[in-house]
Amino acid sequence: MKKCWLRSISFILLLGFIIGCSQQDSTPIDEDQTEQAAQTENEEEVVIIISQDHGAEVIAEKEISIEEGAILMDVMKENFEIEEADGFITSIEGVSQDADAGKYWLYEINGEMASVGANELELGAEDTVTFDLSSME
Repeated sequence: MKKCWLRSISFILLLGFIIGCSQQDSTPIDEDQTEQAAQTENEEEVVIIISQDHGAEVIAEKEISIEEGAILMDVMKENFEIEEADGFITSIEGVSQDADAGKYWLYEINGEMASVGANELELGAEDTVTFDLSSME
């Protein structure tokens, strides 16, 4: 009777061990991958074009990943060499506005002239922003 009882207990323990080992996830969770996946879900793409004379010369064009609610001025500072004065961009990628010639940096968002400054504009998914150094007409 003791042998039967011992075999039963041994069998149950062995079975429990096998089941316990088989239920473990063999793929370790990589925190960096999880973090990157979360960031990718929150990222959106925008296109920023820098040009002169109503698009006659393109200085730069970049497709940039942004987080939801990104402010245009911050995105510009992170991705281009800019100078600003009182919230207005005065130079992009080394090309400065020229008050004597009446040329200033103006920008459009999705083909429409912006109604707020770059430090106030919240970007959205698939926006296209065009900064153009041209004379004000």
